[in-house]
Parts: sequence; C-alpha cells; structure tokens
Amino acid sequence: MSHVLSVAELSELIATEPRLRLLDVRWRLDRPDGRADHLAGHIPGAVYVDLDGELAAQGDPSRGRHPLPATADLQAAARRWGVSAGDVVVAYVDVRGIAAARAWWLLRQAGVDVHVLDGGLRAWTAAGHVLESGPVTPSRGGIDLPEIGADALSIDEAAALPASGILIDVRAPERYRGEAEPLDPAAGHIPGAVNVPTGELFAADGALRDRGELRRLFADAGVTEGVPVAAYCGSGIAATHVALVLSEIGIDAAVFPGSWSQWSRTPGRPIATGARPHGDVVEAVHA
Repeated sequence: MSHVLSVAELSELIATEPRLRLLDVRWRLDRPDGRADHLAGHIPGAVYVDLDGELAAQGDPSRGRHPLPATADLQAAARRWGVSAGDVVVAYVDVRGIAAARAWWLLRQAGVDVHVLDGGLRAWTAAGHVLESGPVTPSRGGIDLPEIGADALSIDEAAALPASGILIDVRAPERYRGEAEPLDPAAGHIPGAVNVPTGELFAADGALRDRGELRRLFADAGVTEGVPVAAYCGSGIAATHVALVLSEIGIDAAVFPGSWSQWSRTPGRPIATGARPHGDVVEAVHA
C-alpha cells in the first residue's frame, strides 16, 4: 500500500479495516491550534493530534522551533490516539497534507503502518463524504515505540551533506534567496542546499502532482536513486512532507528536523544568499 492514499482507498479502509486509526493533524503557521476546526467537522472516528504539543518537543529554542519529541512522549501520545501494534494509521489535514507528514515521518520510523490522505479533508468532502462533529476519545492504545531519530540529521550532518549528496531547502524561493524571513532571526540558506519549494509538489486541487512530474522535478535538482538526500525547511514540518513525496517515487530521504530555525540561531554557522546553492554572499550567524 502506498504511503499516500486516495479518498477512495481511505473509504475502502474505513469499510473493511477494523484496526484503522485516523489522525486529524490540522495545523498551519498562522493557526497552529486546529482543535476548533476538528470539533466543527472531521472524518468520522478521527482523533485530534496537537502538532506543537505531541509531534514536537517544547522548550530549547537552540534546537529549532519544532524539535523531535522524546520517544516516550510520542509513545504516550500515540496511545492516547488509540494506536496499538498492528493498527493501520492514516493522518490528514485540511488540504495539502504537510502537517500530516510529520506524523507519518515520526511513526514510520517506529515501524507503524502509517499513511497520509492525498488532498486532505477538502478532497474527502469534495467526493461527497460526510463529516462528524464533536470530540473523539478513543480507547487507550498499547503501542510500544522503539527509539526514533534514525532518519534525522544533526546540524553538523546537514552542513556536511552537500559535499556528498543533495540537501534540499523546501522553503519559498524568497526565503531561500534571503530576500525575506518572517519567522527566524537570519535570512538565507545553508550553503550548498538546493531549493525545491514545497508548493511545486501540488496540483491545483491540493493533491500531489503526477508521480512522473515529481520525478522530473527532483531529478532536475540532482535527486536520483543512489544519491544521499535530505530535506530541511523552516522548522522541520514541511521537510517531512518532502521525505514523504520522495518515498512515493522510490527515494529514501533523511530530514534535518532543526531546519533553518536551528541553523539561523546557531552562532558561527555560515549563511548563503542568492539563487545559487553556495550563494552570492556567505556570512556567519552572530552570537
């Protein structure tokens, strides 16, 4: 089964898979708490997942805005969602699936059979499927998660990767070039990183583009089978979606979860600006 499911495939799972667990991971930068949207309407049986509180750790800003949660904390959250060994998990958001990919990336590392709904809730309702409202409190699950983090790059590993592979910066082009930075303390990109903006991965309806088109897009950036590849974004959320998309075209990718929010807060780290990977100007982050 693909990591990205169509509405028709999810509908069939709902009808035939008694061990299906649905995760509503609605979150976006301008509205990080999606609980109210969840309560107003969600796919029947879906439990709300708090990205900031359950799919990320809180506290130390030097690790970035969304550092990895401790494995024990993720396990406790997954049990609250009702997840047990052998369950099939499908995560979704309202449309593009970026935040849902964070759940996919974390749970996949722990061996969970997890997928993302292509096109999200918008695709579900566009196909004529109903929603339910109100809270969902499942029976507590019993999942035991092994240690996560094997697919995560440290800041030093991210710095070294362009010498031997491809480091993808998935942010908007103006942030990559250093022309704008609305969230982090410095603008630019990690020297050697190539820019493949997340927005280029989607069709107009919010579903993923044709797989052949995606292969060509990444091949143009130097991403092919056998070449080490990793992704970063602003805070480690959108990068997981690129890892998901690459898995759909047969390429394994790591993620730098600290992403630009960690890099731009770490004194001494060089910053490149401009459209070229190594930039027109390279300077160090100041203390």
